[in-house]
Amino acid sequence: MSEENYEPKILAFLCNWCSYAGADLAGTSRIQYPPNIRVIRVPCSGRINPLYIIKALKDGIDGVLVSGCHPGDCHYQDGNYYARRKFNMIKNLLEYMGIEEGRVHFSWVSASEGGKFAAVVTEVTEAVKKLGPNKMKLFQNT
Repeated sequence: MSEENYEPKILAFLCNWCSYAGADLAGTSRIQYPPNIRVIRVPCSGRINPLYIIKALKDGIDGVLVSGCHPGDCHYQDGNYYARRKFNMIKNLLEYMGIEEGRVHFSWVSASEGGKFAAVVTEVTEAVKKLGPNKMKLFQNT
């Protein structure tokens, strides 16, 4: 595949209560956004194990989006505060591993923000597209 035809594969971990509902609202409202994301619905953004993000990148995903409820609005009260702490740790770990900044994105999208969800997906897709294909997959044995 040539560089100009390159379309990134982006894995999105979306909180069931807010971000997934925001994605659903974007769909039912027919708000256009790039079709590059594959969604995994999780109960809470605070429950995402950082190893899931690293494994996705190792397995060839070009970018990862983690999105949850706005801080203070978590269905599980403190889940997004835990997520915010994990995000800072993950960014440091990815930098240490040599993964380019911009491969992993974090956002807060509520259930009523379908337009914001579409804007976040567009922004993430453009940022990952600028980085080009994920070079971690070059190290796979397959």
